[in-house]
Amino acid sequence: MEGLLYEFNPWWEDGYRFQLYEREKYIKKISEKLKTNRILLLAGLRRIGKSSIMKLMIQKMLQEGIMRENILYVSLDDFLLDDKNILEILEEYRKLMKKKKEEQVYLFLDEITYKEHWQRQLKTLYDRENCVIIASSSSSSVFSDEYAALTGRSVILTIEPLDFEEWLFFKNFDLKKRDSNLLESYFEDFLSSGGMPEYILSNDRDYLQNLVEQLLYKDIIAKHNIKMKSLIRDMFLLLMERAGKRISITKIGKILGISASNAKRYLEYFEQTFLVYLIGRYGKTNEQILSPKKLYAGDIGIRSVYTGFRDKGAVFENYVYLMIKDKQPNYYYEKGIELDFIIKNFDGLKTILECKYHSELTEKQRALLEKSSAEKKLVINGFNSLELIKSF
Repeated sequence: MEGLLYEFNPWWEDGYRFQLYEREKYIKKISEKLKTNRILLLAGLRRIGKSSIMKLMIQKMLQEGIMRENILYVSLDDFLLDDKNILEILEEYRKLMKKKKEEQVYLFLDEITYKEHWQRQLKTLYDRENCVIIASSSSSSVFSDEYAALTGRSVILTIEPLDFEEWLFFKNFDLKKRDSNLLESYFEDFLSSGGMPEYILSNDRDYLQNLVEQLLYKDIIAKHNIKMKSLIRDMFLLLMERAGKRISITKIGKILGISASNAKRYLEYFEQTFLVYLIGRYGKTNEQILSPKKLYAGDIGIRSVYTGFRDKGAVFENYVYLMIKDKQPNYYYEKGIELDFIIKNFDGLKTILECKYHSELTEKQRALLEKSSAEKKLVINGFNSLELIKSF
């Protein structure tokens, strides 16, 4: 165990240097959320950069003077930790570093959901020991708390793919003001490649395909003991084709030759891995329940690798969704006409967004937008309109 903990925490020894790409916006968010003195849970697609963000936070803590021995990072999906629970790992660490229970330590627990009863273990640590806890998960099960063990004790931060500004930084494109005309050209490259950090650095198409294969097998097929492996791959391709569209569970079932109930169950598995997101229709309760959901890809680059970079309007809409996802948008639909997003703010005010990529609203869309009761009505048309999103 001692050797493994040192392997996880190379900063415990002299001479270690971090080699990480900054993701400043998340470090700011984490720093703010830690002020609430609650457990911070990072959630997002596998290989989206959660581990790197944790290590960036460790680097920041060390720069601020926190003793290196007081920081523990552990990847809980490591095979060598299969027979250890979280409390036992912490006990081993405290013994190794001679840390009393009243001495504050900083715990970075990667892939927390690999450990059974993880919520209750974190509750025990939070209530009984002097710990600052940051944990991560590649499964949306981190949002559920069967025993309500962490109610009032935790806060969740979702990690998204690189946005365009981060993409420019990872690509080392330091554009001057005189080069601003190049931004739109780079933005189209970004729409094609998406925001998976390692893919952006390597530009290796095989990397992204291998990642998806691992996700499908490890997090869906093996985890849920699904015998028909090819069915899950077929469904994944079908979902990528449908990104940006309303989907029918019954129709998906018919295409794949399975029941609607199985199609619904498998779709939930895809949601749990953050490969896809679903949003509902805005309206009365019965409309929300009975209307089909609208689907978006968790990363536009993954979508493009499997469908080709086409239907740029749908790809652009998908990116806008990822930008506003934390505002819990719905889609707006009336008499056969659809507008992409409607967001109800905490004060009850509504904003409608319609996304276009160098195209215009239809007459019917324009009429519906004008007659809607939303206080704000925004048309996001291509790269130069993205600043409008920051206005609400």
